[in-house]
Amino acid sequence: MRVTTLAGLAGLLVVGGAWAGPLPAMTAQSFTAHMALHMLIVAVAAPLLAAGLAGGRFDPVRRAPALFSPLPASGAEFLTVWAWHAPALHHAARVSAGVFAVEQVMFLLSGLWLWLAVLGGPSRRRAHIALPGLAALALTLAHMTLLGVLLSLSPRPLYAHGRNLAATALHDQQRGGAVMLVATGAACVAGALVLGRRLVQTVARTGLEGA
Repeated sequence: MRVTTLAGLAGLLVVGGAWAGPLPAMTAQSFTAHMALHMLIVAVAAPLLAAGLAGGRFDPVRRAPALFSPLPASGAEFLTVWAWHAPALHHAARVSAGVFAVEQVMFLLSGLWLWLAVLGGPSRRRAHIALPGLAALALTLAHMTLLGVLLSLSPRPLYAHGRNLAATALHDQQRGGAVMLVATGAACVAGALVLGRRLVQTVARTGLEGA
């Protein structure tokens, strides 16, 4: 079985496990559970699904490459993540199943858009998109790190989960911020290694052709 096929299947399993497992029910009482669910979708499932689709016949980048420019995709993912972590929207997703479903779908679609933008398309496109792809991942790492740090270092809880005392809610929020920092860092570094390898290969190939 091809590596890309295995990656796609793994991505589907992660999505299924994340949404059908215990985490969704735990998010009403735990910000850490919310963040773990969020990271499973955007930092694990999305890159795996994108890797599974990249270059294949179901890869949407092959049919509409103009819609998958890395930097705009990263900007859209930035807006999605920060909007849903605004206290009002976060609270709405916590207490309404419908809003929660919209939040989760938007997380998956924005993450998939970003990772398809940096990994997808035919081989020629992927070779030349490595540099802007690295810039997009750097932007993603920067804004997610900033949000994770804000959540971890905030002197007061920004969200009300269940009937937790303020101190407990603050510790819960700090743990959630740490989960975001670790998961985002791992995903972006892994993606950067793949793109860096492509960039080096492209430069080496160009040099050989020009020699």
